[in-house]
Amino acid sequence: MLTFAIIAGLLLLVVLLLLLFRINALTDVMKTEGQRRASTSNKVNAVLMMVFLIAAGALFFWYSIVRQNEYKLPVASDHGIVTDNLFWISTIVTGIVFILTHILLFWFSYRYQYKKNAKALYYPENNKLEIYWTVIPAIVLTGLVFSGWKAWTDITDKAPEGAEVVEIVGQQFQWTARYPGKDKQLGSFDFRMIDEVNSLGIDFSDKSSFDDFIPRKIFLPVNKPVEFKIRAKDVLHSVYAPHFRLKMDAVPGMPTRFWFVPNTTTAKMREDLKNSGNPFWQEIDPDTGEPKWKNFNYELACAEICGRGHFSMRLLIEVVEEVEYEKWYAEQKSWLSMNEDYLSKVPANLKELAAISAGIENSANN
Repeated sequence: MLTFAIIAGLLLLVVLLLLLFRINALTDVMKTEGQRRASTSNKVNAVLMMVFLIAAGALFFWYSIVRQNEYKLPVASDHGIVTDNLFWISTIVTGIVFILTHILLFWFSYRYQYKKNAKALYYPENNKLEIYWTVIPAIVLTGLVFSGWKAWTDITDKAPEGAEVVEIVGQQFQWTARYPGKDKQLGSFDFRMIDEVNSLGIDFSDKSSFDDFIPRKIFLPVNKPVEFKIRAKDVLHSVYAPHFRLKMDAVPGMPTRFWFVPNTTTAKMREDLKNSGNPFWQEIDPDTGEPKWKNFNYELACAEICGRGHFSMRLLIEVVEEVEYEKWYAEQKSWLSMNEDYLSKVPANLKELAAISAGIENSANN
């Protein structure tokens, strides 16, 4: 405790000395009635401003060009192309403004360094200038906001007819995907029906639920609309599919959704990355001993820090040709057929239909 008091006292003493030095400097300025002499450091600081502007600017452009292979993620959806275009347009507009304002900032620091007889140019008012810097940014920002709004409403609008539907459920700490079965109708759910077996709370009073199935990874058909219906069981999660440029929060008690069109199969993307000439994808993965392009996979990640196991929320996505997708789809077994004992919890008047729809044999014995 004594050591802490000594350290705190020394820090207060240093602060006090700095304040006294500052007060003395300000007093000196007042005494000389503004005729304070400029020291050599005034010119040095002005020159350093320009040196920093040039050096930092060169480093900024060099890094952006040389490292672009590492931060330009492949895009694999129609909506992703729109999103990327919006991103680069916004980056160019804000980048130009950023660069110009910083050039002026550092140039003014050099150009208007202290000089004994220099006088500042003062505008009491300039209505024309006020109009320019109000109207022009307003028009540009309106265009950017409208473009972003249109892209957002497109993916959150009703999915096209015939879109593949996949339910995405987030919980600590995993994603679970549920598909409608052969009837292509996703069954309803009820959180009150969640138990140790039926972790998604699938409502089996809804006939559409009988043939629903839960795969170990997400399969999607290429060039066909896909709708993700999203919900969370416990805390806030965030569905993030970076290669499709899609992100949507999974909110407990408030289902969300979006739709998109994957336009590149996993196999085609691997081939494209192999032939891209991008050195990043040619590097050897230390975990597998193979080039990174060979182990490329689309994935569903969580972009919301949802707890200690947040890092493990990763579900692989494989995009395939439609013929391969239909073959995979037809081979999937319903959740009920994988959990036959749960048939006893289906309403009595629906058990026989549930057994037939789910493909359960010897339904009479259940």
